[in-house]
Amino acid sequence: MLGWIAIHPNVNTMINDNTCFSAFWKLGLPPIVLTLENLFMKLAALKKIWFINFLKRVRYATRYYNFRYGQILRWGFNSREDTNYTYALTPANMEYLASTLAVVTGKDRQAIMGYIREAEQDEALKACILNSIRNSEHRHFADAEVRFARRLGWYALLRALKPAVVVETGVDKGLGAVLLCAGILRNRAEGFPGKYYGTDINPEAGYMLTGTYKEAGEILYGDSIESLKKLSEPIGMFINDSDHSADYEYREYRTIEPLLGPNSVVLGDNAHATDKLVRFATETGRHFLFFKEEPLNHWYPGAGIGIAFGGNG
Repeated sequence: MLGWIAIHPNVNTMINDNTCFSAFWKLGLPPIVLTLENLFMKLAALKKIWFINFLKRVRYATRYYNFRYGQILRWGFNSREDTNYTYALTPANMEYLASTLAVVTGKDRQAIMGYIREAEQDEALKACILNSIRNSEHRHFADAEVRFARRLGWYALLRALKPAVVVETGVDKGLGAVLLCAGILRNRAEGFPGKYYGTDINPEAGYMLTGTYKEAGEILYGDSIESLKKLSEPIGMFINDSDHSADYEYREYRTIEPLLGPNSVVLGDNAHATDKLVRFATETGRHFLFFKEEPLNHWYPGAGIGIAFGGNG
């Protein structure tokens, strides 16, 4: 019936006419039609009231975030992590990661995805990590499930570029350290020697770096910048993940700059929060890209990987 009203040639005149009710009645339409028409007009008028429109817009916006509360509750019950949260990435996000790294390395995207899958499917590596967690006094703050997230990007870059020296500042539990050392061992098996150096001010950091993986690297304990000053070998791949203050991050980049070559890659784990790596890239003539994480079924919105590479660096 309302559809008939919308196309009736006299409907606009009838709506604005004081004799609207009688007109509808003469047309043989029941009074309910007039009532609904008035209701729609009143609702349209309400939208012009600021507070009503404010509530409508806020309600719409919260739909993008309300599901997070459920994720937070599930995480609170199911996870033991209190920092450096681990999670999987969405399938689409994995494709974005592979595509980004293909640009950085000049390799085929499928080849990069192959390296990512290689790490994900490394059961020996996962078993080593889980065993390290079980035997650690910090086991109450780590989950019994291995999830690498953006660190898969670190691994894929290492496997694609095969750098002789990899440096990571800020080791924490050692999840990134053991993953990188696994990649170095694979590179060695293919005829490309490599060495990992991690730095951390916490003397208990890196408990996940055990077994055969420890043969590929070592952790330098103390202030990261002071540890970096002691390095003399050219750095092929550098990962900033220590003190997340912007000033300290930038000082790390400047400290290792003399050890970087034209093919060196610098990764920033804080690039989602500061602009220090893109500034460093600009000042040293390097390209810059940023990959943003999209965690799968996790409340954390994700961090990312800032990448300074190539150019005239």
